[in-house]
Order: sequence, then C-alpha cells, then structure tokens
Amino acid sequence: MSFTNARMRQLLPLIAVMALLLSSGCAMVTMKQVTPTDHVMLKRGDILNSGKLSALSQESLSVIGLTASACSKDLPACRNTVATVDGLQSEQRLSTLAELWMEEALALTPKAKLGKATELPAPALDAWLETARYSYAYLFFSGRTPAQRALEDRLTQVRDYYNYAAEQTASVVFQRTRALAIEGQDFSLPMQVDRWTISTNFDQLPLTSIPKDLVSASSVSFAGLRSSYRRDGFGAELVVVMEKAALTVPVTGVDTPVELPVFSEMPAINATALLHFKGDTLEEVLATREIRLESYSPDSTNTVMLRGQEVPLAANFTAAYGVWLAQSGFASESLRTLFGRGEGIREPHIYLMQPYDPNRRIIFMLHGLGSSPEAWVNLANEIMGDPEMRRHYQVWSVYYPTNAPIALNRYTVSNAFNGTLKHFDPKGTAPATHDMVFIGHSMGGVIARLMLSNSGEVLWDDALTRFKLHGERLKRVETRLGPLLHFTPQPNVERAIFIASPHKGTDAAGNRLGRMIGKLVRLPLTILGKFGDVFLALQNPDEAGNKPKEPRITTSIDNLKASDPFIEKSSTLPLAPSLKYHSIIANRKADVPTADSDDGLVPYWSSHLDGALSEKVVISGHSVQETPEAVLEVRRILREDLHEVDGVGSVH
Repeated sequence: MSFTNARMRQLLPLIAVMALLLSSGCAMVTMKQVTPTDHVMLKRGDILNSGKLSALSQESLSVIGLTASACSKDLPACRNTVATVDGLQSEQRLSTLAELWMEEALALTPKAKLGKATELPAPALDAWLETARYSYAYLFFSGRTPAQRALEDRLTQVRDYYNYAAEQTASVVFQRTRALAIEGQDFSLPMQVDRWTISTNFDQLPLTSIPKDLVSASSVSFAGLRSSYRRDGFGAELVVVMEKAALTVPVTGVDTPVELPVFSEMPAINATALLHFKGDTLEEVLATREIRLESYSPDSTNTVMLRGQEVPLAANFTAAYGVWLAQSGFASESLRTLFGRGEGIREPHIYLMQPYDPNRRIIFMLHGLGSSPEAWVNLANEIMGDPEMRRHYQVWSVYYPTNAPIALNRYTVSNAFNGTLKHFDPKGTAPATHDMVFIGHSMGGVIARLMLSNSGEVLWDDALTRFKLHGERLKRVETRLGPLLHFTPQPNVERAIFIASPHKGTDAAGNRLGRMIGKLVRLPLTILGKFGDVFLALQNPDEAGNKPKEPRITTSIDNLKASDPFIEKSSTLPLAPSLKYHSIIANRKADVPTADSDDGLVPYWSSHLDGALSEKVVISGHSVQETPEAVLEVRRILREDLHEVDGVGSVH
C-alpha cells in the first residue's frame, strides 16, 4: 500500500505541527552505555584531579541556573550567587563554594619546583584560605559528621581540598616563621598575613634547630623505594628538613678522651599540619579572619579532636626517610671512604631514623663493605611503614668507615653505640634500651656478631703469638691494642639477624680481583694517626733483623680473607648464651645445592651459623637485603619477636 501525492499533501501540515511541538520543549529522554572508567571518573573527577568542576558541583550550579563554563568567566559573581541564592542544601552550597575557591586558588598559584615551598602572592593565599574555610565548614558545620558521610565520595573530595589548602598555607607560614626565628624574634606570636591573623603551634614537633626547608610529601616520589607508607586522614602531609647538625657525646678514644660527633637524629621529620577556624557556629566560621595552624608528629599521633569529633590524622611515614636519603650523598661518600679518596667518613656515626622514643625498642642496623645506611632503604621503610612495628620499634643505623680493620670497627662502633645509649638513657632503665635487635648485612653482620660475642683471651693470645709480643714491645701496644681484642657481648640485645655475612671469611677477598681491590683501599688519616706506631710495633723483623720501613696496616679486605688469622679466630668466639639469632643467606644460582652455593662473594659455608633459630636461603646476589623475600623474612622474624617479647599479635 502506498500514499498518493494528494494524501501526502494533506499530511504535511500535521507533520509540521508535530516537528514544531518537539522543537519547542517536548524533549525526549535517550539512553547510552557508560563504561566503568567513565562512571568512576564522572563520580570522582573534580577540579583538583581533572581540572574540571566535579559532577556534584555542576549539579549544584545547574539547580540555580548556572553552568561551569559561565562560572569560570566570572568566579566572584558565581560564588556570590551560590552563596546567596535559595535552592541549595547546606552541604551542596558549602562543598561547591570550596571547589570554586579552589579553582581560583589553582589559577593564581605559581608552579612549584620539586619539593620546594612556593612563594604565594597574597590573592592566591587568600583563595587557599577560603578553600580551607568552606571545606572546614562543610566537614564540621553542615549538619552531618564526617563519620556519617564516611563512604561518600564528596567527603573525600572536600577533605582533599582542605588538606591541599592547609599545605599551601603551611608553606607561607613556614617561610615567615623561619625568617622571624633567624632574626631572633618571637615567632610564636600571631602573624598578620594580608587580611588573616594566623597563630601557630609547633610544640608537638621534635624540632632540634631552626628548620631550613619544608617539603610537601604529596609533591615528591622516590626512585629506589619500593613502597610509600601513609595514612589517609585530615591535614597536610609535610617533611620538615633541619640543618645538618650532629650531636656530640664524650667518647673514649685510643689516645685521649675526645669529643666526636657520634650520633644525630635524622635531619628530616614527618609532620602534619591542620587549620582551625575560630568560631562555634557556621556563621562565625564563615565570618572569621582568625586561624590557628597546628603541627603534629604523625609518628606519635594517630587521631585528633576537631570540633568535638575524633578524626584520623593524615600521615606519610616514608617521605622524611626518602628526603633524607635523597639528600645524603651516601652513595658517593661510601666509595670515597672505602678507597680513602676525598672527604669520606672517618668515624662511626649513629643515625636515629625517628626522634628518640624511650618506649620503643631499638633495632640497630649495620651495613656492609663499601656501603652506607642506604643499604637498608627498603627494609627500614617497611619497618617504619608497618603500624604494629612502628608502635614498638625504632630504627637506628650506623655509618662507619668500611675500610678499617674489623677489630677496630667493632671497637669504635661499640663506643659510638653505647655513647648514644648513655646520652638518651643514662640510667639504662628505658624499655628502648632493653631487648634490642641487631641486624647486619655482609661485613656489618660480622661486626654485629663480634659485638654480641665473648672474646675471652682468644684474640689477644693469638696476637701475642703471631706478633711475638713481649717485654718493651708488648708494653708499647698493650694499652691501645688490648681493648680492640678484649670484649664481652653487648648487653640487653635479645635477637640478631645476620644477612649474607661472611663469618668465616670468603675466598673472593683473596682471589685476583679481591687482591686488586685490596690494593686500592686506603685507610682514613684518623686511623693512620692513631695506630701508625702501633702497627709499626707489630711488624716482625725479617731474617736479617730489619723491620719494614713502611708498615702495612691490615684493612677490612684483608680481614675478610678466609685465610686471615683474625677471621679464623674470631669466627670461633661464642655468642651470648641468651641471644636468639637467625640467618638469611643468598644463593645466586637456583640449580646449585645450598651446601655448595654462594652469592657471588660469600659462600654458604661462611654465612651458615650453627644454632640459628631459622635459616632462610634466598635466590639472589650478595645484596640480598634489598630483595622482597629477605625483607619479608625479616618482618616475619620481627613479628615473632613482638609476639614473644611484647605479647603483640601472632607469629603467622
């Protein structure tokens, strides 16, 4: 059946009327497929992460007849409309105003350099403070508590606005506070910043000097760290960088008592900043120009009270450690030390990875040959990032000249360690200094084992015999050599973990490559100055009765040879009877039987210890302490230790 032309002419007016009706407002609803990615972006995208207003803010604008594009052309007028026009609920109004203020703040803020505080122009700071104000009002004065909105995406968005605004404000306050402190002025007084009055409270931060820098933890990432540990919550995650200032304690040297810089707390600390707006009602908060910036140590504070509500404090537990290592220069300095080039380290130095806490037990880490505290980067980060371990342990690490003889390093490291313990716990009563844990890698494991062993007369008698020490010759060396060869176990150490440690030496130190490296090793001038005459006295005459003109002082490379008399004797020394110890051993070739294996430097027969509570073999080269498998094993052992000593958790 078909229409005639006449019939079509009759229908044309009707079709025209229908088209007119459709175009004049009778809109039709259509449907389209939305991908999961688009769905998530639609829900969670906002001005901070996408550069566009969130869907919720756009909905609020639509309710009162505005659009995002129109608002962007005149933000002040748009904000005024949002603030005054009826039709929006309190939560909609406040959260939309917070995002609109952030849009302006982002536009006015100069691009920051890596990890550096930004110089903010006054209009930008004003916009950030308004962002924080409306975020704060939404979070605590809009009718529902944060706990009641815990699962809502909007809460997370506005919390991020608040945190980011607090970070920007903290940057400005830091710069002004530092300038006042340097000038000797009272920086605790409220400061006037444009039209805002900002008071500060830094009492909870363990500041040891005037900070030199403030780093935004959210603006940096770290190559070389496998994980970054943080806690979601309220506040700006920051790193306060201190001037490098080593503390000193008296240490008995081999000649006379001297003042040496033997320890320092890590010159970078984690901090979290919060902004409090004066006022007890929504109207008062929206009208005030008075703010208080509170700074907290997230290592010791988990939650804070805001407007009568307990909320989690935001925290970054990795950032300070990463900033310190990135700025330390350890990598090149440790090699300069080994080969005696330039300004390498000359005495052991103890680094506290967190501010000292008398109630958290000490884990003491000793690195290996040609290395530094960077050897522990991932292991230390994993310990500090684990909430349970962080509550019960604190990490100390020694940095020592790895070219020195092992006997000397055991002596000087012990002195530095005990001097640091005495400084913080002079009476020896704090839980921190009891049931300590030692962890040593490679030569650091050998030194750790000696610190936990009893020498008796074994090493001294061997020296008397080998160097034919008697009479006047014995008197010349006994005072200074005796303490190096006589020692008892370090008290109050409950557990030790030895990682790829050549307790019985290694053939690699005596092979052609080892001998070549050994010839390049040079000892620090401090050692040559203190022990030159001692080692000269130890040189046995040749067959003609002539002593060598230039004594060759034994280095750590010499000591690590499997045939070295010192390593042969010291490997037989008994460990403290009550000590619990474990071994982690590397095998570089999976198809080689464990008993015949090595890690490229240390053979299994040297790193194996009878009596170990556990022995974990990991397929790896010598730097096995960096592998996830070794880190997991250390964490397992430490959890076992927490269970046995502190009654915390389980061993699984």
